[in-house]
Amino acid sequence: MLKKSDFYYDLPEELIAQTPLTQRDSSRLLCLDKNNGETSHEHFHDIINYLKSGDVLVLNNSRVLPSRLIGTKENSGGAMEFLLLEEKEKDVWEILVRPGKKAKVGARFSFGDGLLIGEIIEIKEDGNRIAKFYHNGSSFYEVIDKIGQMPLPPYITEKLENRERYQTVYSKELGSAAAPTAGLHFTPELLEEIKAKGIEVCEVTLHVGLGTFRPVKEENILDHKMHCEHYTVPQATADIVNKAKKEGRRVIAVGTTSCRTLESASDENGLHAKSDATEIFIYPGYKFKCIDALITNFHLPESTLIMLVSALAGYENTMNAYKIAVAEKYRFFSFGDAMFIH
Repeated sequence: MLKKSDFYYDLPEELIAQTPLTQRDSSRLLCLDKNNGETSHEHFHDIINYLKSGDVLVLNNSRVLPSRLIGTKENSGGAMEFLLLEEKEKDVWEILVRPGKKAKVGARFSFGDGLLIGEIIEIKEDGNRIAKFYHNGSSFYEVIDKIGQMPLPPYITEKLENRERYQTVYSKELGSAAAPTAGLHFTPELLEEIKAKGIEVCEVTLHVGLGTFRPVKEENILDHKMHCEHYTVPQATADIVNKAKKEGRRVIAVGTTSCRTLESASDENGLHAKSDATEIFIYPGYKFKCIDALITNFHLPESTLIMLVSALAGYENTMNAYKIAVAEKYRFFSFGDAMFIH
């Protein structure tokens, strides 16, 4: 039985990156050979030396919604924070609220000096609320883009100076509650260099849900229920990937989100162009149908993401690589350094 505690490693708090580096591709890169467990230390821009002409690089083009709303209660002026979770219908969202006791059904809150009004219309069993939003003129998303703050993970306590540093340079489809962080290391220049070397670059969309941060509570990992996320695989991407697979060329996922998308939309007949939702849980013993290699960041101990990495690289190789990364003082998590598993 695979236990949650098997995926624990000791991480000194000072290795949790609080701010992004000035230059995206100057982060460090730990390369891990999944066949023999060998590691080497590079910088991210050196990834080009590990990519071969004919490789296919698959990016997740989802863009983070600035979904933290700081406002006040109408009439009383008490402080309130909303976190947008999921759009239920036009201008109606499931949200997390702080402090909860103020957010009773019928309570109204003002954000951005009245640019947006949120009214609580339902309290769910789990304590989440359903809110209806009112705004003038522009679309809800335009208003959010103007007044919302980035929903940084709970382990990041420093203020983010530039909101775009929590977006990939190729992000375009608004809808994620967290960044697909493996992509944060790419610059437009590096992507051009990669294409010039004969590497095909294509895109999928998976909107990252906050469930990605939800801890595994059960000791037997098979009892863990995965969160649900929505994804889209365009026809052009399916065609590129399927051709590469037929010709024995490598498919490299940029991030666990691209990996989960490709594996969810693949079967014995290849990758299918589709829009769907996935609850795929990848852990050691999983047989990969699509990807051959993975670019990823360093993940939290006992998380479903370190389990996914272990499925691809092998359990011993992964835990050993993490030990090395801690000893070498790599930077961890969302704004941290990267790994290339090949």
